Amino acid sequence: MTIAEVSKRYDISPDTLRYYERIGLIPPVPRSKSGIRDYGEESCSWIELMKCMRQAGVQIEALIEYVALFQQGDSTIAARKALLVEQREQLIQRMENMQKSLDRLNYKIQNYEKNIVPAEQRLQRSSSADQAETA
Repeated sequence: MTIAEVSKRYDISPDTLRYYERIGLIPPVPRSKSGIRDYGEESCSWIELMKCMRQAGVQIEALIEYVALFQQGDSTIAARKALLVEQREQLIQRMENMQKSLDRLNYKIQNYEKNIVPAEQRLQRSSSADQAETA
């Protein structure tokens, strides 16, 4: 696939795809005889993985390290797994923090609807009644 096709398929700009390759976020993409990037299934799998990991908030540096370890071969399997486990733990922590934030927002919204909105409505009714009396 061409870079344009991959860009459209994964909703990532060609510039971003080139950047990912340049910084080592994805392994070098094979090239055609004319020097044009030729994305195959393996390259697309890397793009899918990186897009997923970035959406989960995994740091670019950790992903670059993962790719570098992968390129070193099977002797790095344990290190790659350890890196993934560490990233999973960080993601779990972020999810727990986000859940706490969501719970707090839900509480504030419920409090607003339960207490503040009725108070505002009473004030508006009172203000309307005062205006009617003075008219």
